[in-house]
Amino acid sequence: MFKDIADVQKKLGQQQYIASEEISTVVFLAQSLCKPILAEGPAGVGKTELAKAWAGAMGYPLVRLQCYEGLDESKALYEWEYAKQMLYTQLLRDTLHKILGDVNSLSEAASRLAAEEDVFFSENFLLPRPLLTALMSENPVVLLIDEIDRADVEFEAFLLEVLSDFQVSVPELGTIKAKHQPMVLLTSNNTRELSEALKRRCLYLYVDYPTQDAELEIVRLKVPDLRPELARQAVAVVHQLRNMDLRKVPSISETLDWARALVTLNAEAIDEKTLTNTLTVLLKYEADVQKARRMMGNGGSRHGGRYGR
Repeated sequence: MFKDIADVQKKLGQQQYIASEEISTVVFLAQSLCKPILAEGPAGVGKTELAKAWAGAMGYPLVRLQCYEGLDESKALYEWEYAKQMLYTQLLRDTLHKILGDVNSLSEAASRLAAEEDVFFSENFLLPRPLLTALMSENPVVLLIDEIDRADVEFEAFLLEVLSDFQVSVPELGTIKAKHQPMVLLTSNNTRELSEALKRRCLYLYVDYPTQDAELEIVRLKVPDLRPELARQAVAVVHQLRNMDLRKVPSISETLDWARALVTLNAEAIDEKTLTNTLTVLLKYEADVQKARRMMGNGGSRHGGRYGR
């Protein structure tokens, strides 16, 4: 357990996650108040990585539910293995004959079968999906509900009960209540507006692109083989790109990909040739690539043939 906000920052840092004071505060409060966190922000700014670092810092397993359009309760909660149940019944046919061999009425047969129903309706035939896995875990877990904004409104409504009571109803078994309330992090890339009811149940956290100094610290931590001066140039270029009117600006993960690419290419500096040949590591649309080449090649962002100075 975290002792205080400084302890959160320290332990997340040990997981190679550089957390701001705001992030550390929200994580500490989520633990203390037993509340889920809803982390919104652009794609690729480290929301999912926060859940991984949180789990690592606490020493808990991470259970991940990846949301998508069409996700429903059965895919998120559990599946009942009817085929396995039927096979089990067939294999126990001889035993059933012995149990029912001397009955004199249907009611007596039904009573005897009822006494054995725990064999046929048990967790042996339950295939837990992420939500039920988190609730049934013998040890505390961190539950990541990733990109909740991609799921349908109906699934979001279903989540309200789970996040309120941390229990679910399985028709074959009854109500299953969490053995340990999981630490929950929901992420959203803001592709649609989430309900006020969901937001009320969560502590809200907006994760934005980091400052240039913070991103440089991330690059140095994650890509230590990149020379310090080249790391500084690379981060400066990324921030220039984020100030342009692009369809999709580079995320932190793309900054790290580019940094690793520069190490792989043994780049000495980010000159025009290097930038031209590697710009598609940062930008994912041809129109953005062409716009960036025009704007960064017009002399306004270049000094001495190098970028990012």
